[in-house]
Order: sequence, then structure tokens, then C-alpha cells
Amino acid sequence: MRRRTNPAPRRTIALVGLMGVGKSSVGRRLANRLKLPFADADVEIETAAGMTIAEIFASMGEAEFRAGEARVIRRLLEGPPIVLATGGGAMMNADTRVLLKQHADTVWLRAELAVIAERVARRDTRPLLRDRDPMEVLTGLADARYPIYAEADLTVDVGAGSHGQAVDAIHRELRRHWKQKRRAETNT
Repeated sequence: MRRRTNPAPRRTIALVGLMGVGKSSVGRRLANRLKLPFADADVEIETAAGMTIAEIFASMGEAEFRAGEARVIRRLLEGPPIVLATGGGAMMNADTRVLLKQHADTVWLRAELAVIAERVARRDTRPLLRDRDPMEVLTGLADARYPIYAEADLTVDVGAGSHGQAVDAIHRELRRHWKQKRRAETNT
């Protein structure tokens, strides 16, 4: 049986979710699958600022980091389609949420907090976790952010499975989403 090729996505695919859920590592693989460029908003912010995220938080504070994040995401969304790994707090900015809705298909990568806590405990690079209990921080973030993440176009549970399994699940849901959108466009 001949396998059909999927047309290239017309919009950016923006991955949202808590830190440590796999937006960057899964995003790179998804971009490869979709034959799209990949961008990590955190890396783009660091490049634009000439500082690490930890340095930005320490010297300028979270509010300035979030303002820079919004500017970088706007710039990325105004370009051609890419797979974009957003920072965990990006969707909390109302203007960024509007931009994401206008210019991207958003995918909330969701996993059990215990799985995420285990992942983030491996590295000491996350300013929001410095000298704090990861599970406690993640629980607070989930309480505040999950209702906002739920506004994403799609929700994909990535759990403790492999990155390849996550990419398969995301790709499957995206294809379903695109098919529904095409159907809706032809019916209007």
C-alpha cells in the first residue's frame, strides 16, 4: 500500500506545557518529522539578551524576562511555519496567547507531575526551582497554568513514554486536527 504524504503545515506548531514536559526534545523530533525548522523560545531569548535565562531572572527579574519572551515569540510567529517550543510561562501572557491562537496550532504536552518532577530534578538550571522542592513548585504552577494550557488547540498526554512515542501521538492528533479544519473550511 502506498503511503500518502502529508502536506506541509500552513501554521506554526507551538508546544506549550510545564517545564520538563519535553517541549524542546520532543519539538526537535517533531520538526524533523514534519520537515519544519525548530525554534526553542528559551534559546532564542538567551540569544537576543546575550544572557542565560537564570542571568536574566537574577539581574532583571521575571517580569522583564516575560516581556522579552513575548517579543521573541511575536517575532517567531510572524515568520514562516516552524515547530516552536515555548517556555512554560509563555501562555500566561494574554497577548502571547492571542498571538499563538492567531498564528499557530497549539499543542499542550501534558504529563503526570511526578514524571516531570523527576525530570527537572536532574538539572539545576531552572530559576523557578532554585532551592525549592520541585514537586511543590510544579503543583503550584499546574494549579495556575493548567486552566490556561487547556485553551490550546490540542492536548496530548506524553507521560513517561519515549520521545518517539510522544512525537507519534502529537503527529496523529495534529493530522486529525488539520483534517477537521480542512473539512470546516470546505463547508463554509
